[in-house]
Amino acid sequence: MIRQFEQSHSAFHSSYEKFMGMVDQLESKKIRSLNHRELEDHLKIEGRELLRRLFQDQIDSLGVGDVGRAVIGTDNIMRNEKRVRNRQLITIFGKVNIKRMGYGSFRKESLFPKDALLNLPTDLYSHGIRRLVAIESSKNSFSETMQAVEEITGVKMSKREAEKLSLKASEHFYLYYLQKGKKEQVENQDLPLVILTVDGKGIVMKKEDLKEETRKKSEEKASHKFNKRRSKGEKSNRKRMATVASVYNVDKFIRTSEDIVREFNSIKLDDEKVRPKAVNKRVWASIEREQGEVINDLFLEGLRGDPEKKKSWVCLVDGDPKQIKRVNSLSKKYNIKLTIVVDIIHVIEYLWKAGRDFYKETDPDLEDWVTERLLRILHGNASGVAAGIRRSATLKKLKNEERKSVDRCANYLLKKSPYLKYDYYLREGYPIATGVIEGACRHLIKDRMDVTGARWTLKGAEAVIKLRSLRSSRDFEGYWKFHEEQEYYENYLSKYLDPAVIHGEGKSFEKLPP
Repeated sequence: MIRQFEQSHSAFHSSYEKFMGMVDQLESKKIRSLNHRELEDHLKIEGRELLRRLFQDQIDSLGVGDVGRAVIGTDNIMRNEKRVRNRQLITIFGKVNIKRMGYGSFRKESLFPKDALLNLPTDLYSHGIRRLVAIESSKNSFSETMQAVEEITGVKMSKREAEKLSLKASEHFYLYYLQKGKKEQVENQDLPLVILTVDGKGIVMKKEDLKEETRKKSEEKASHKFNKRRSKGEKSNRKRMATVASVYNVDKFIRTSEDIVREFNSIKLDDEKVRPKAVNKRVWASIEREQGEVINDLFLEGLRGDPEKKKSWVCLVDGDPKQIKRVNSLSKKYNIKLTIVVDIIHVIEYLWKAGRDFYKETDPDLEDWVTERLLRILHGNASGVAAGIRRSATLKKLKNEERKSVDRCANYLLKKSPYLKYDYYLREGYPIATGVIEGACRHLIKDRMDVTGARWTLKGAEAVIKLRSLRSSRDFEGYWKFHEEQEYYENYLSKYLDPAVIHGEGKSFEKLPP
């Protein structure tokens, strides 16, 4: 049997030798005495080495990539100086050595057709390792990513290497969505609403990656009051704002003001209306790009699903004047009739704070007071509520310090009144709460970036946010395929005048866009 294998599979002799050695081990008294967990550990290590040898043997069986006397690059320089060179590759099974023919010319970059055939990365780590790092670093810290990679593959790497691979893994993020927008058709075209949402979330940064104004404030307040912790005032001026965006399609959901109040009071009815599900949802964030750029991308993504602008467009915001100004400006730029809605949850928070100027926190009348005014706002009377709570504060002869929250709430309601037409929004079936974007802020930013003691570099934070965005939008698999294709084009296909020499079989390749 062994002799027959050696004759027909001589290239895999090392792998077969390892396999037979493993079988012999399993028949030994020592291995037969192991319990199931010990057997798992033994086979994991030995099996990994078997797979490494299979990988190595397969690579060796392909030869060195000798495709002829010379290779011509896209620079029209003939490379006819041939020399076999070695390189290493760290795979998910372990380290392998690759012998390949290099084609060089004086002071010109050498070309290696075998590297191109295998689409090898330009550095030490395989795409399998890179993919694993991308997934793990999007979930856990870089230290935990290192541990996960070692546990799964046996490969050890430093924290710096894990961060570097994350940066590399995310570099085609915007190009991916650009080509996706051109190639793919959005499903469920019959859904009548395009919903845009945008919000901001702070990330604690290393001092050198803070914005200039924030960094100066941080340095001005650098003196510490305590030795082992920061006091309340010192905790500010350490963050840089990430812009979080989401776009999706949804059916109309017509409700009444009373329905919203029942939800607010957690009252469920037997005939509870079924909330329609958001589809074609994409969520993403950026700390590197300015807010205006992210909001512009938000409109472009919406237009991908409604290029003829036949649907109703709604943008949910938290009331930030800069956001509203940019959203209004871009809606005019793209000639979109847009309805801006201020999130009702923010309004409710202002009402609660104002109510505490009249009632104690534990007073049951506080909830009734908030509910009554919420119902009036939902009926479209925000200005009347603002005037009413100010009048009540005056009648109760509250001092300026005692009515601060009342005045803040009244000012908020008056300033945002053009975007508080909830009676109209509910009749039209528009959403009035930013639950999607609040969830995106928590998932994309807080759950991963807001780790105790973490301080981020700008590049590192941006890479992790991109990877989390891809996974949240269920685009990671499609992105990773595109990422590998782009690396193939950038590293190899763009460098050969005749790409067919890569395979030595006259096979041609369709170029991806640069």
